[in-house]
Amino acid sequence: MAFNMTPDLNPMPDVQGRRDARELPIQRVGIKSLRYPLRVMVAGKVQQTVGTWTLDVALAADQKGAHMSRLIAWLEALDLSGVVLTADTLDAEIKAMLALLDAEAGRIEVSFPFFVRKAAPVSGLQSLMEYDGSWIAERQGGVTRLTMQAVVPVKSLCPCSKEVSDDGAHNQRSHITLRVELLAPQGGLEWTELVRFAEDNASSELWGLLKRPDEKWVTEHAYANPKFVEDLIRDVATAVAADERIGSYRVEVVNHESIHAHDVHAVIEKSV
Repeated sequence: MAFNMTPDLNPMPDVQGRRDARELPIQRVGIKSLRYPLRVMVAGKVQQTVGTWTLDVALAADQKGAHMSRLIAWLEALDLSGVVLTADTLDAEIKAMLALLDAEAGRIEVSFPFFVRKAAPVSGLQSLMEYDGSWIAERQGGVTRLTMQAVVPVKSLCPCSKEVSDDGAHNQRSHITLRVELLAPQGGLEWTELVRFAEDNASSELWGLLKRPDEKWVTEHAYANPKFVEDLIRDVATAVAADERIGSYRVEVVNHESIHAHDVHAVIEKSV
């Protein structure tokens, strides 16, 4: 990517570039909570969305400050060039960002909403479902690590409630957070694949638009697939662990309990 850094008409002292005598390196310094547009690839199509960005670099012990305006310049160039954030492009872009700041290590994290068009289970009516996604790229020692994260809302139904009740069982919305490290940029997962790890293992997935026959199907499907939070997270983690494109991972499930004033949660994580 080419950067157009307009030269100063009246050059000023480079204070950030001065030496620091305290001999303390900084592992991460930069900007966070910046909203800026981005493009992602979902189901083979480019989606324009908005991200909340955290960009930072490592700062050497003898360097006074980082040139943080260059982080904005990198982000602006990314938007103007129309780059779509994928595993492949992130691998290249973090190198470009570090080169612009004369840094050897750094991190890009961006969280954003994305949408998947889904057909209702009986009527087939289509609607969009919103999910929260994140890309995380970290580069150190000449190695880039790429991580995807998705937060997926699903439905869970309590096996204990079903067992002890003559009619019905309590159920609730659950949120499944999947964070997976990709073993290779060229082996990146589709966002829809990450979503399916969660939805395929829930009591039922969710849809934006349902007619009465669809509601009946969802209710009965969930009733036939009761799962404790422990069942849900083990099933999701088993599916994630079986994918050869994934290295380290972390799965968290939160059930927003319908008969309690508290939530329940579970976490499974594995480092490779």
